[in-house]
Amino acid sequence: MPERDGYIPGVPCWVDTSQPEPEAAIAFYRELFGWEFEDAMPPGSAVHYWIARLRGGDVAAVTSIPEGAPRLAAWNTYVWVESADATAASVREAGGTVVEEPFDVLTAGRMAVCADPEDAVFRLWQPGEHRGARIVNEHGSLTFNDLRTRDADRAAAFYGAVFGWERLDLPSGSFWALPEYGDYLEQLTPGIKRMTAEFGVPGFENVVAAISPLTEGDGEAGWGVTFATDDADATAARAAELGGEVLEAPADAPFTRTTLLRDPQGTTFRASKFVPENKDLVASPGSSAASA
Repeated sequence: MPERDGYIPGVPCWVDTSQPEPEAAIAFYRELFGWEFEDAMPPGSAVHYWIARLRGGDVAAVTSIPEGAPRLAAWNTYVWVESADATAASVREAGGTVVEEPFDVLTAGRMAVCADPEDAVFRLWQPGEHRGARIVNEHGSLTFNDLRTRDADRAAAFYGAVFGWERLDLPSGSFWALPEYGDYLEQLTPGIKRMTAEFGVPGFENVVAAISPLTEGDGEAGWGVTFATDDADATAARAAELGGEVLEAPADAPFTRTTLLRDPQGTTFRASKFVPENKDLVASPGSSAASA
């Protein structure tokens, strides 16, 4: 895939993880995915922000938790917007909550922390110098974001109003689609529309995120992340060796072989290998395929 230099409004563009012991998280993900890290904050800053890179391209980040904030580890999803202030206003109008009002992040951009009507937290990103993930859909890089929700219809109304997303139901799962995204990707990777049609999933080029339905006992609504891997089984085994936990053993799903993992400080994420031979599998109830 070509290296990215920005996104269009309404597309998840970046992920970072807030960690109570960021140095330990850096060691874990460095060994798991081969990430190289650089602290992007000025010397003496109270909060640190380590950018993770592959081949020199930004893929994710690890951040320390400010003093006094809840010390809960999490992966955070950012959505590219033209205006953090205007989109934050749209979040309120659509029934969501602005958890943190828009603020500037040095010269990197402007952001806000928001929650949908089910309290699933996400972030808005109005770009400055930081242009989101430069490398995606390669081993160790972001390949998908997914919304865990108990009320997909309510979520569709909210995210449709805020970002223009539409719900797309396929045998491989349920997804959020942005109608103009496929045209944007076709410019980056000519032939992607033809490829998705040949795979039997026309329209998948417009997909920006997955929907993971929750049932009783499945936990809280929220946003999750999936990283690409060349070998889901090897990644799961390595995560366990590094002190993580395999919550769901690697298993075949539509277009993928995927595993659910937890890092040593309690943050969950998926690792997924693209397996085109699995295209005819049907998603199990309550699950959604995640592939790029």
